[in-house]
Amino acid sequence: MKKILHIVEAFGGGIFTLLVDLTKELVKNFEVVIVYGKRKQTPDNFERYFDKKIKFIEIENFTRSMDLKKDIKALGEIKRIIKEEKPDIIHLHSSKAGVLGRIAISGKKVKMFYNPHGFSFLKQDDSKLKRTIYWLIEKITAMLNRKCTIVGCSYGEYLEAKKLNKNSICINNGIDIKKIDKEIKHLRQHEINYKNLKICTIGRIGYQKNPKLFNEIAKELPDIQFTWIGDGELKNELTSSNINVTGWKTRNKVLEELNNHDVFILTSLWEGLPISLLESMYMKKICIVSDCIGNKDVIENGKNGYIAKNKEEFIKKISEIKNNRAQVDGVTKKGREDVLNKYCNDVMVKQYKEIYLKE
Repeated sequence: MKKILHIVEAFGGGIFTLLVDLTKELVKNFEVVIVYGKRKQTPDNFERYFDKKIKFIEIENFTRSMDLKKDIKALGEIKRIIKEEKPDIIHLHSSKAGVLGRIAISGKKVKMFYNPHGFSFLKQDDSKLKRTIYWLIEKITAMLNRKCTIVGCSYGEYLEAKKLNKNSICINNGIDIKKIDKEIKHLRQHEINYKNLKICTIGRIGYQKNPKLFNEIAKELPDIQFTWIGDGELKNELTSSNINVTGWKTRNKVLEELNNHDVFILTSLWEGLPISLLESMYMKKICIVSDCIGNKDVIENGKNGYIAKNKEEFIKKISEIKNNRAQVDGVTKKGREDVLNKYCNDVMVKQYKEIYLKE
């Protein structure tokens, strides 16, 4: 049985959910090891979410930000783990793991894949100089290890990957439909209440998710209840009196909260391919998203959800929904169908198994 080593620094949020769903199926055909760095979003006793056959190894020096001293130590840890584990396949997740992993493995004859889950050089909270440095680091590490296949988790990310390395492919993120069905089977389906519309979003309250815009939208619509499911360093930007911040919740509680809302919005400045959006589409929520990579790769405006380019378009679309319920029926149905046909775990796992086993 071939051994896959998953190396992930950003062990939380959507990447965590993706790995839970992906590895649950992989253990049937592969020996799976997950090398990880802890984050605030990493659930307590996270092992319980995974199959018992999976082995976990923590890298103590993984940090989210650039820290030369710790990065060099993390590089040493990765090299030692690879030497000890002797994997047949290495799969890197997120930018930090992608850079350090490709440097550590450069020159070795091992099959390797790298999922950026949102390239660092697309982060708009960094200066142009910093983004240029991130791009150069990605380009250099791609040149150092051309055999490493970059996997875009959305079509937009794939197009960015091809600029770095022609050895790039696209495998859309997917969600585990069967697991969600089990998790929400005790919930009564929430019918859209147009007179008392409830709007939510899910994620870390950080610059990427654009809480400032979320707050401005809520301020303009004071008669509508807004909920931010999550927590983060920019919580203080959510000042509008009609916004409720839940803090971090267990996965079951997150799905309960989502079920109790009518509209799911993403005001993100950039994305990979958001798992929360796929889950919302599957649960037949009306989805309104910002016009960025990841979001616009999934949402076809007016067909399976709506794309808003600015605050005014978010407000206009929410107001239209509140006043005209007939518009959304076919849209939510199409959103669910698209998840079933394009963004489900079965499709995603099949594609990963194919590239892992391809000679």
